[in-house]
Amino acid sequence: MCATITAVKRLIIADSHVGQGTVDATAMSLLVRRAAGEGVGEVVYLGDAFQYLIGMSKFWTSSLREVMGSWREVRRSGVRIVVIEGNRDFFLDEPELAAEIDWSGRRYEFAAGDRQFLLDHGDLVNRRDLQYRFWSTISKSEVARIWARLLPRSLAVAIVRHMEAHLAKTNRKFRYTKPIEDLRRSASSAWADGIDVLFWGHFHTHWECREGDRLGMIIPSWLETRTGVLVHPDGVWHSVDANIERSETVGGIQ
Repeated sequence: MCATITAVKRLIIADSHVGQGTVDATAMSLLVRRAAGEGVGEVVYLGDAFQYLIGMSKFWTSSLREVMGSWREVRRSGVRIVVIEGNRDFFLDEPELAAEIDWSGRRYEFAAGDRQFLLDHGDLVNRRDLQYRFWSTISKSEVARIWARLLPRSLAVAIVRHMEAHLAKTNRKFRYTKPIEDLRRSASSAWADGIDVLFWGHFHTHWECREGDRLGMIIPSWLETRTGVLVHPDGVWHSVDANIERSETVGGIQ
């Protein structure tokens, strides 16, 4: 998807996994409200925003509902919420979730200044992780969607938690051991298609590759760093901390 809104400040948050900690939902809600107060027009989650995110409301946890409260608040003031699908995200196009956000999908593209940005969670970058690709296909299939709709909440949550745990187990070694060749291939392909800046999540720690002025970079996880990336309307970007203040965790293009 290519965003048609260009002159907007965007906050990108990677791998926040809200629900894993005891106060992370409150911290994320504060961040969303603070971002709106700082003039951010779009909050973009680069996959795995929650421990798991499923489009039907019977699966929504108290942590998710708390953060959703902040989404509703800022959306009333015109802020857009964008959710990119990660390995912990299922059926994001279901009507109940679709009513709470402005866009969801696998990849998100937008222009800022004279730069073209592409956001991709990154869980499918590694071509060798065949076991993960298989289980991802099964767990996100239409058959799985029908099961999720029909099963009682308690049973459905238990099944999805099992699937999520299995997904985490099958791709853990690939997530923390970065597939450098595949990342470079992915970046080169994006650059050839006219992308200037490609951001991934998924791998949790910073890595980047460059070719001239073009960049492919893994954004560090919010879960571990409490940082994100702020992209300004002119295409300049930099890392920011929980106060939406410039951070040196990740360098940006000036």
